[in-house]
Amino acid sequence: MAARVEAATMGGEIDEESDERGSMWDLDQKLDQSMDEEAGRLRNMYREKKFSAFLLLQLSFQSLGVVYGDLGTSPLYVFYNTFPHGIKDPEDIIGALSLIIYSLTLIPLLKYVFVVCKANDNGQGGTFALYSLLCRHAKVKTIRNQHRTDEELTTYSRSTFHEHSFAAKTKRWLEKRTSRKTALLILVLVGTCMVIGDGILTPAISVLSAAGGLRVNLPHISNGVVVLVAVIILISLFSVQHYGTDRVGWLFAPIVFLWFLSIASIGIYNIWKHDSDVLKAFSPVYIYRYFKRGGRDRWTSLGGIMLSITGIEALFADLSHFPVSAVQIAFTVIVFPCLLLAYSGQAAYIRRHPDHVADAFYRSIPGSVYWPMFIIATAAAIVASQATISATFSLIKQALAHGCFPRVKVVHTSRKFLGQIYVPDINWILMILCIAVTAGFKNQSQIGNAYGTAVVIVMLVTTLLMTLIMILVWRCHWVLVLLFTILSLVVECTYFSAMLFKVDQGGWVPLVIAAAFLLIMLVWHYGTLKRYEFEMHSRVSMAWIIGLGPSLGLVRVPGVGLVYTELASGVPHIFSHFITNLPAIHSVVVFVCVKNLPVYTVPEEERFLVKRIGPKNFHMFRCVARYGYGDLHKKDDDFEKRLFESLFLFVRLESMMEGGCSDSDEYSICGSQNQAKDKLGDWNKDENVATFDTFDSIESIGPPVKRVSHTVTASSQMSGGVDEQEFINRCRDAGVVHIMGNTVVRARREARFYKKIAIDYVYAFLRKICREHSVIFNVPQESLLNVGQIFYV
Repeated sequence: MAARVEAATMGGEIDEESDERGSMWDLDQKLDQSMDEEAGRLRNMYREKKFSAFLLLQLSFQSLGVVYGDLGTSPLYVFYNTFPHGIKDPEDIIGALSLIIYSLTLIPLLKYVFVVCKANDNGQGGTFALYSLLCRHAKVKTIRNQHRTDEELTTYSRSTFHEHSFAAKTKRWLEKRTSRKTALLILVLVGTCMVIGDGILTPAISVLSAAGGLRVNLPHISNGVVVLVAVIILISLFSVQHYGTDRVGWLFAPIVFLWFLSIASIGIYNIWKHDSDVLKAFSPVYIYRYFKRGGRDRWTSLGGIMLSITGIEALFADLSHFPVSAVQIAFTVIVFPCLLLAYSGQAAYIRRHPDHVADAFYRSIPGSVYWPMFIIATAAAIVASQATISATFSLIKQALAHGCFPRVKVVHTSRKFLGQIYVPDINWILMILCIAVTAGFKNQSQIGNAYGTAVVIVMLVTTLLMTLIMILVWRCHWVLVLLFTILSLVVECTYFSAMLFKVDQGGWVPLVIAAAFLLIMLVWHYGTLKRYEFEMHSRVSMAWIIGLGPSLGLVRVPGVGLVYTELASGVPHIFSHFITNLPAIHSVVVFVCVKNLPVYTVPEEERFLVKRIGPKNFHMFRCVARYGYGDLHKKDDDFEKRLFESLFLFVRLESMMEGGCSDSDEYSICGSQNQAKDKLGDWNKDENVATFDTFDSIESIGPPVKRVSHTVTASSQMSGGVDEQEFINRCRDAGVVHIMGNTVVRARREARFYKKIAIDYVYAFLRKICREHSVIFNVPQESLLNVGQIFYV
C-alpha cells in the first residue's frame, strides 16, 4: 500500500504550516500520547507498591539486621563516653538518661524514620540520593549533559512548579549562579566523606567495645590483648567482604533481633532490681536541672550522649532493600522501646554502682548469662560494622556515577539484590584505616569523640539538603519548612558545639579522613568537568562532516568503528583528530556515549537511545547508553550485543516511519512503545527528520531544510531498512574496533600554583591508578584503538 512520507531536502525555508504532514504527525501524536500514558502507569506502579500485612511484618523483621545494627549497638559505649571522668552527682545519671530518651525521640524517631526516610529516591537513601532528587527538580548538576528525552524514563519522576511559587523562586535562585551549584555539590560531598569516615570508625568502636567485655570476667587480661582481639576480628570481617552478604545475610536479622530482646530483658531486670526511679527521666524537667547545675563537663557530655543516635546515617544509606513502612514499623515496635529499656536499665545499675560506669553494659549483665551475652554482643557488633561498610560501598558507587570519584572496580556480589556490591580498593583502605584507629587510640573514649564528630556533621548536611527537598520536591509551605529546619538545626548545632571541645581528643580523626577523601573527590570532579567542557567546546560542526561527503574524504574500509565520547550531541574532537591523521575509516561509525543519570536505575528496555548522524549513505550513528547511579556495567559481551540490537531496531523503525506504516505494523517490529519512543526520540517535535541527529539543531547541518512530500511504498522502505541492516551486519562480521580518547589534562604555564598541584600531580596520579574505560567495558586489547590528545586548563 502506498503511503505518504516526509523527506528532507536541502535548500529553501522550513514550511512549518504545511498541511501535508497529516498522517505522520497524527501517528507521532498518537505514539506520544500512548507513551505518556504507559510511562505514567509504570511510574505509579513503581511508586505505589502494596504489601500484605504478613509480608510487611516479614520485611520489618529483616530490616533489623541491615538497617538498625549500628544504632542498636550504641548501648555498648554511650555511658562510658558520657562520663569519661566518673560521676560526680548521682542526679546527673537521670539528666543524662533524659537527654538520651529525647535525643532518640527527636532525631531517629521523628526526624529520620518519619521524615527523612520519606525523601528516598525510589527507595534509595543517602546524601547522593537526595542530590539526585534535587538534580531532577532543578538544573543544579555541574556537568550539564542531560536531555529532555531523559525525563521520559519510567524511573525519572519529577514535579512541576507554578511560575510564581516559592519552589519556583528557589529553583531559579539555585540555577542562577554556578557557584551555588558548586556549593550544593560540595555540601553533598562533605556528607558523603563523613559517612565514609563512619565506615572506618563504626567497626573500630563497635568491635573494640564488644571485645572489651573480656576484661570484666577476666580482669587479668590487659588492654593490649583486647585490642589484639578486636584487630583480629576486624581483619576477618574485611577479608570476607568479597563473598558479599547474600550468603550470610539471613543470619543478620535473627542476631540483631536476639540482641534487642536481650538488652531489653536485661534493662527490665536492672530497673526492677536496682532503681525504678530512673523512669522519672521521661520528664524533660531533668534535662533543665542537668544543665542548671552548670559546669563545662555537663555540656561536653553531650558528645557522649550523641553516640546514642549514631547509626542514623547508616539507617538512611541502607534503606534501599526495604519499604519505608517496614523500616518505620521495625523502629517503633522493636528498636525504640528496646533501646529505651536498655539505657534505663544501665542508668538504674549505675545509680547503684557509679564506679562501674566505664564498663556499665557488661557489668549490668547477670552473671549467669554473661558469656552468651558476650557472644551475642560481638555478633551484633560485627553486623553493625557490616551495615556501615556496605553503606560506604554504596556511596562510593554513587559518587563514581556522578563523576565525583576515580573509576574503581565494583563487584556485584548478589544476583538477587542490585544494591549489594563490593569495592575491593575501598575495602582494603577501610581496613587499614580502621586497624590504625583501633590500635592507635586503644580506648573507646577517643574513638567515640571521633565518631560523634562525623555523625553530627552528617546530620547537619542532611538537614540542609532536606530543606531543599521539602521546598522543591515536596513543595511544602515555607512555614513548615522553616519549622523543620530551625528545630533540627537547634538540636544538631547544640551537639556540634559540644563536639568542638573534643576535636583535640580524637575529634580530628574524621575531619582529616573526610578532608583527604574530599580533596580526591573535588580534584577528580574538577578534572572530569574540564574534560567535558573541552569536548563540548571543541566538537566538530556537522557542516564540516557533510562537506567531506559520504567517504569522509577517506577510504571506508569494512568494519564497524565504535567511537566512545562523553558527548550526547555533536561530533567529538577525537573523531576529527583521528580522520586527519589516518587515511581510512570504517564503513559504519557509531558514536557511543555512556551517560549517568540522576536516577537509581534505568530499565534495560530503555537503556539505549539511537540516532542517525548525517545522510543515510554516511552510515554514521549515535548511541547513548544511559545508566542510573545504582546500575552496574556487566563485564561481558552484553553491552556490545545490546548496542547492535538497538541499532538494528532503529534502522527498521526508521524505515517503517518513512513508509508511513500503521501503529500495528510498528509495534510488531518494535516490540514495545517505550522502545519506539526511545529509539526515535522526538522525531517530529524537533522538526528534524530521522536522517539527521535529533540532538543537533538543523541549522548546524547546512542550509535551511524544506519539507516536501513524496509517495513511496512501504515495502520499498522496508527493503531499504533490511538492506542497511544486512550491510551493518556484514561490517560487524568484518570486525568491530573500539576507538577511545586518551585525553591528558594539564595546567597552563600561567596557572596558579595550587591548580598546577591539583591537575599536574593529584589528578594525573588519580588518572594513572584508576581503571581505564576499556577495562570497565571489557574491550579486548586487540580491538582497542586509543587516540591521544592534550588540553590545558
